[in-house]
Amino acid sequence: MKASEGRLTAEAAGEIESDDGVLVLKRIHVVYSLRLDPDADRAKAQRAFEHHMPFCPIYRSIREAIEITTALELVEA
Repeated sequence: MKASEGRLTAEAAGEIESDDGVLVLKRIHVVYSLRLDPDADRAKAQRAFEHHMPFCPIYRSIREAIEITTALELVEA
């Protein structure tokens, strides 16, 4: 399954709150969009998505301080 050449993109939105007068990033929601060939195994893509977070360097770096949620959109190429 190909994820290169612009097939996998992501959009992220953060939520900021005031903590004693200081703006602090509290939550991030990331939506991944994966363009799949018509014959691609959608279940395989979903399984990979469901297991990716423990292997994501960014998630592992900030997970203790910032709540991170994700979603996956599978789009036919």
